[in-house]
Amino acid sequence: MRFAIATLALSLAALCGTAQAAPPIAFVHVNVVPLAVDGVLLDQTVLVDAGRIQAVGKAVTIPAGATVIDGQGTAYLCPGLADMHTHSDTRADMAVYLTNGVTSVLNMGEASNAFVGRTKPAANRTEIASPHIYTAFRIDGSARYGSFVVTTPDEARWAVRLAKTNGHDFMKVYNDLSPDAFDALVDETRLQGLPIVGHGITRVGLRRQLAAGQLMVAHAEEFLYTVFDTDTSKDANAAPDDAQIPAVVDLVKRSRAFVTADLATYAAIARQWGKPAVVDTFLRAPESRYVSPQDRISWKLEDYSSRAGSLDDRLAFLSRFVKAMSDAGVPLITGTDAPAIPGMAPGFSLHDDMDRLVAAGLSRQQVLVAAARAPGEMMARAFPGKVPFGTVTPGARADLVLSAANPLDDLAALRSPLGVMAGGRWFDQMQLQGLLRDVARRYDEAAFPR
Repeated sequence: MRFAIATLALSLAALCGTAQAAPPIAFVHVNVVPLAVDGVLLDQTVLVDAGRIQAVGKAVTIPAGATVIDGQGTAYLCPGLADMHTHSDTRADMAVYLTNGVTSVLNMGEASNAFVGRTKPAANRTEIASPHIYTAFRIDGSARYGSFVVTTPDEARWAVRLAKTNGHDFMKVYNDLSPDAFDALVDETRLQGLPIVGHGITRVGLRRQLAAGQLMVAHAEEFLYTVFDTDTSKDANAAPDDAQIPAVVDLVKRSRAFVTADLATYAAIARQWGKPAVVDTFLRAPESRYVSPQDRISWKLEDYSSRAGSLDDRLAFLSRFVKAMSDAGVPLITGTDAPAIPGMAPGFSLHDDMDRLVAAGLSRQQVLVAAARAPGEMMARAFPGKVPFGTVTPGARADLVLSAANPLDDLAALRSPLGVMAGGRWFDQMQLQGLLRDVARRYDEAAFPR
């Protein structure tokens, strides 16, 4: 009863203002999965104020007037999750991410100006129900993928300046960028403070890109295209020889780059490759209710189902490659490409990716690090001095997920959170369910207007 009363009071406060205007919040008798260290800290108090974690311990003084959320010794508190590769740019998608315990997202290209200029600042001030938002400005050397095109070094430099002026955090490189434009991009991003993330560039290659300081590789499969040597003379979708893995892992580790371990995304592509009926299966899944009607139409129009051959060998290879990177200490981060890839529903797909990583042989501790701590470490390297996140430690941004069971025993505990805190603003289970209902209702009305 104490838990219910406390969360109701806080729900009303959250609806009336931001976390900065709210009283301090104390989670008491919670078991903490800090991620700064392995394992669980039992029966802790976690004090949050002004959007940050102020204290963690057994003997934390709770200020007068603080809102108390009692975990009763059975609930678990862990850092909020991060999807570091999305293409969502609506407030509805942001709400769905939040209900899944996702408290940080990185939009990796083609976000609307309204999303970057209005939704992103509102989210990052905790004025709306949303994760903290980061955005990357995507550039390429041709228009065939729909990117912003630059063809000269001077245009590349101006693209970086334009991205900074318009509020982006990163520059995303794409497949067809020229070597000269890439070199200019490297120089200008260092001057402007917008790190490079993205694909392997066909005419540059990831080896050179990583040597130049690219911070993050947007897909594990990018290494298939510009690093691994593969004999595709008999099979266009052939997987590389595993004997190459150690040298490539060493290359990545020495670069200190972060790699998006998007196994669920590649698995979804492999599942529908050459199989038209699979997309209909995705559209019948319960989570598709929370995918916009426009994105559902886009899923139907995607051409993966018309491709020939099979990606199954490559998927198995990527699982082994990701496991080898994890074993070697390469910093992996989670990302899903949602909702651009059929089957990748915002928020829900991140849990699918975490399950795929467990199936690949990573421990649940390692998976949670990839889903929370490592994204925080990437942002700390990109932007020193900003508020850190990704651990339950004093000073960190108060991004938290409260679950009924220990996620280190079963990650499914995070699929139905008791509550989520984003930037110090608390949403209890009732509010989260209300957000989902609102999104589903709006999409139903858009698809079937009355």
